[in-house]
Amino acid sequence: MKYDVLIFDLDDTLFDFGETEKHALDHSFRAFSFPNGLTEYRASYKAISKGLWLDLEQGRISLSELKVERFKRLFLQHELSLSPEDFGQTYIENLGREVHMIDGVQDMLTNLSSCRLVLLTNGFQDVQHARIALSPLHQTFEVIVTSEESGYQKPQAEIFEYVFEKLGISEKQNVLMIGDSLTSDIQGGNNFGIDTCWFNPYNKENLTSIKPTYEIRNYEELEQIVRQTVLIK
Repeated sequence: MKYDVLIFDLDDTLFDFGETEKHALDHSFRAFSFPNGLTEYRASYKAISKGLWLDLEQGRISLSELKVERFKRLFLQHELSLSPEDFGQTYIENLGREVHMIDGVQDMLTNLSSCRLVLLTNGFQDVQHARIALSPLHQTFEVIVTSEESGYQKPQAEIFEYVFEKLGISEKQNVLMIGDSLTSDIQGGNNFGIDTCWFNPYNKENLTSIKPTYEIRNYEELEQIVRQTVLIK
């Protein structure tokens, strides 16, 4: 088999982060007596958060800074008298309680269980481990690595080196990185020199110079890629 190690991103690759974020924000605003907070502030929050996560990928901000800064900017923009530190902690706790798997994930991972399955995420360690533990995938992955644990984040090559050390492997040609983010997952895999698979279910246009090895719309296509590499050998 060409690909005997499959490294998966978590959010928007295996789990629906849009749903996770929506519910966690709603619960958090309600906890601070803002029952309409989700409706009124979600769009602003998403724009702020997206920019900060890109800053994280480029090393311009740390994960601990991001945790607070996104709400500091949101509350400043809307002149809300809330503590970004307290709200950020509440939001993190609520995120850890949300499990929204994308349809077909469990079957796909079962079908690919002859491979070594790895989870690699830039998300917060406690949040991601809690969500996996609450999901049907709690015994699926041989290794789960977060950026917080490793000290690096995708697209840095060092986080992939950390994964390889965890797995006790050195050869790269049998490893495939699967994820939805061109700038994080695909660029990271490219930086490290492993094949990459862009999960693009909504047929987004690639406006970057980042080139994945494969591009797929659904999990069946991923299974076909793995099966075809087996047949080629």
